[in-house]
Amino acid sequence: MPQISLTFPDGNTREYPAGVTAADVAASIAPSLAKAAISATLDGAPYDLAWPIKASAKISINTMKDDAAALELIRHDFAHVMARAVQELWPDVKVTIGPVRDQGWFYDFDREEPFTPEDLGAIEARMKQIINARDPVKTEVWDRSRAIAHYVTKNEPFKVELIDRIPLGEDLRMYWHGNWQDLCRGPHLQHTGQLPADAFKLTSVAGAYWLGDSTRPMLQRIYGVAFKNRDDLKAHLTMLEEAAKRDHRKLGREMELFHLQEEAPGMVFWHPNGWSIYRTLEDYMRRRQRTAGYQEIRTPQVVDRVLWERSGHWEAYRENMFLVEVDEEGAKEKRINALKPMNCPCHVQVYNQGLKSYRDLPLRLAEFGSCHRYESSGSMHGLMRVRGFTQDDAHIFCTADQIEAECAAFIELLSSVYADLGFDSFDIKLSTRPDVRIGSDEDWDTVETALENAIKKVGRDYVIDPGEGAFYGPKLDFKLTDAIGRQWQCGTFQVDPNLPTRLGAEYVGEDGAKHRPYMLHRAILGSFERFLGILIENYAGKLPFWLAPRQVVVASIVSDADEYVREITNALCAAGIRAEADTRNEKINYKVREHSVGKVPVILAIGMKEVENRTVSVRRLGENRTESVTLDAIVTALRTEATPPDLRQP
Repeated sequence: MPQISLTFPDGNTREYPAGVTAADVAASIAPSLAKAAISATLDGAPYDLAWPIKASAKISINTMKDDAAALELIRHDFAHVMARAVQELWPDVKVTIGPVRDQGWFYDFDREEPFTPEDLGAIEARMKQIINARDPVKTEVWDRSRAIAHYVTKNEPFKVELIDRIPLGEDLRMYWHGNWQDLCRGPHLQHTGQLPADAFKLTSVAGAYWLGDSTRPMLQRIYGVAFKNRDDLKAHLTMLEEAAKRDHRKLGREMELFHLQEEAPGMVFWHPNGWSIYRTLEDYMRRRQRTAGYQEIRTPQVVDRVLWERSGHWEAYRENMFLVEVDEEGAKEKRINALKPMNCPCHVQVYNQGLKSYRDLPLRLAEFGSCHRYESSGSMHGLMRVRGFTQDDAHIFCTADQIEAECAAFIELLSSVYADLGFDSFDIKLSTRPDVRIGSDEDWDTVETALENAIKKVGRDYVIDPGEGAFYGPKLDFKLTDAIGRQWQCGTFQVDPNLPTRLGAEYVGEDGAKHRPYMLHRAILGSFERFLGILIENYAGKLPFWLAPRQVVVASIVSDADEYVREITNALCAAGIRAEADTRNEKINYKVREHSVGKVPVILAIGMKEVENRTVSVRRLGENRTESVTLDAIVTALRTEATPPDLRQP
């Protein structure tokens, strides 16, 4: 029998007969490893313990101590066990797909009756029975005709369609969890008893079109979460409860910030309070960018398709663009324009006006550009995913030698902005060259090294994501962490030699010849809409004083104090503080409660005692105690708090 060589993580190599399984390999090392093994990694790819190994490779054996591999398998197996439980409870239900996602999984089902919360409880109970049965998990490779015949017989049309979508020559692998079977690439655990029965929860049901196509059947999607142990599950469920309290849609209603409606799906109607936050943040970003050497521009929202064809977006992005047809006077056919989905091609048009020299570089052009992208109705979510949005977009035109310095300066700017907005923690991911790419290896070496050196220069940690760069250049993604531990990708920095080439951007070098500049795409917030949603949830609506739309409410306790209330309100407004008077004929406790729900940071309660002493009674959001201070003192203190961080004296 032919032999193969398997190389282990410590560098040691062993010889095995071809066709040996990963389970056999684990057993050859130690009985304890064979018992603890859950899967393998072969040449960097997940590998089932039951699969035969036919060629020499690098191998590692995974156990439950390997978090990433363990959680992937646990969640994948839970998806199958849930589907089995559903079909055992309702045999007429048809199954489709069940991928791992986020902290758990989902599985889509075709069922006439909608699932109810009581159904989820019944499914969970059946899942625990399946886990306790410790049924073996087996796998086989079938040929295409056998697999199709099997699913036709079982009346599973979605599985037949999935098989038709699998490329010819690719293995069709069947998995059995006990006597229940599914089509799956794998890998999986060795028996259902390896799943932690006390570490999962079915969380919700939603509608989902088959394969995301609105012309296809509407299915029911059940979501679940799973972890390695009960404590991790409990921590996650606690986080979900906290997240629900912080939901920006709920807070948006309570704070009267914005709304969305069917007549303009995915487009935000900003109310005065919400627009106040928006403009305050925009003004802050404008100052920060101006100080960092950016020049602000404004480009059209509606642009002829000709430009999008030249940039390559028409071919690659047309299905996500809103088109505008115009009957031009005298034209034989309608002129097709598009609402811009991004600002990049328009910024190149600004750059191209006039001859540029190497002395003009780097040239930093920034725009709060209004963009529109088509998102399916099922994918939209409050401010987090919309069709109309504004980017804090900027593009830097520079030479290859300037990339490192520009990248380092950008990271410093981004980290300072995030800190000002309350996000001290963020991660950096460097995505490097993909297999399919343009440009020479020498060019890729230059720009990848520049980005890596820039991160090191500013002293930040980072991880490399091999092969995930764009076809034209590497990129950095920045993920910030909010108050309850969730990560959000907002910032980005991307090197692009392609678009300047396509759109004819040039500069005259020191040698007198024309050269192509590099274009650096960068954003800090990403979109204002999404970032504001993140801000609202991070602070649970209790925004920093300088950002709060309603900073102070001066509330009368008795009507005889109304004149003094108006005097205080005028003094605060004159000091640049967003203050309003509440002289309604309501009890002070009612007023305090109402304005607390609206997340007003400071409430000044004014009665006759305060009128006589020319003081104010200060109550801050989230605090039960009050303090009495003079009018002059509170105006001075709140003026300081209302000053944006970039304008404060060091």
